[in-house]
Amino acid sequence: MMDLNTIWFVLVGVLITGYAVLDGFDFGVGILHLFTENEREKRVSLNAIGPVWDGNEVWLLTAGGALFAAFPVVYATVFSGFYIALMLLLLALIMRAVSMEFRSKVDNAKWRKMWDFAFGIGSLLPPVLFGVAIGNILHGLPINEKGIFTGSFLALLNPYSILIGVLSCVMFIMHGAIYLAMKSQNEQHDRSMSVASKAWVAFVILYVISTLASIVVSPFLFEGILKNPLFWILFILMTLSIVFLPLALKLKRLSYAFISSSVVIASMIGLMAVSLFPRLVPSVTDLSYSLTVYNSSSTGRTLSTMLIVALLGMPLVILYTAFIYRVFKGKVTIDEGSC
Repeated sequence: MMDLNTIWFVLVGVLITGYAVLDGFDFGVGILHLFTENEREKRVSLNAIGPVWDGNEVWLLTAGGALFAAFPVVYATVFSGFYIALMLLLLALIMRAVSMEFRSKVDNAKWRKMWDFAFGIGSLLPPVLFGVAIGNILHGLPINEKGIFTGSFLALLNPYSILIGVLSCVMFIMHGAIYLAMKSQNEQHDRSMSVASKAWVAFVILYVISTLASIVVSPFLFEGILKNPLFWILFILMTLSIVFLPLALKLKRLSYAFISSSVVIASMIGLMAVSLFPRLVPSVTDLSYSLTVYNSSSTGRTLSTMLIVALLGMPLVILYTAFIYRVFKGKVTIDEGSC
């Protein structure tokens, strides 16, 4: 039976996964928006994610709050080490939100072009920054025996973390292209399908390279993992989803393709979690200095109280999310009220 520390490790992972799957396609659509020239197609892109993007970000806020409450030492160490990156992330998310609100306020081509660029960059930076952050965690951070980050910002921009950042970006482009194909029509639909197929090829290549690089850079992630049945379940699930995705695209079963893409993202995060556990932040200085679910957690009473709150609150978030997607399902139609 799992203890409270492990339960909270899983819950934080679920929240991060929910955010990656839901806001991931928002990022992908935003990145594709950078390369869209037709004004009507731009409006379709914006209206495809307009009703849902802010609700998707609730998962990020909840994950951050859960991490702070359940594992405050990890929160403090990671946020202090990634401070500059987090400020860039915050700026990008603000740019994205503001651009969606301001773009249609002035009927001027230069005004719209400026906010289109801000929307695209605000969608491009987060997946890269998230990927670089994950890459550094998988690689291990310079943490001393007191759990204090001793590195620098430039040291975080190492080849391995940048590789994971590129992988993350390509993965979300694939995810977003599938979603946009579901919501668009005619030429934009066909173009999105083509981008999704090409992004799938790039993703598979980058994933294989990243896995091989992980074996070299972070061999501790693979210690005893082949004996873990959960690893095999997630690995088989991810492999089947990767193989099925292009078939679903070819058959134009876009809902199945989107589910496959979502499962790929979820199972990838699950595999990372299985590889890390019980570590949350490995120390590259000395693995014995790593922050784990046990030496960085809140008290048992705090974890148990929060668990009650989470069990009451998370079903509401899931029901709200399901309701919104049901209301706004189907193709996007542009009218005078559209942004």
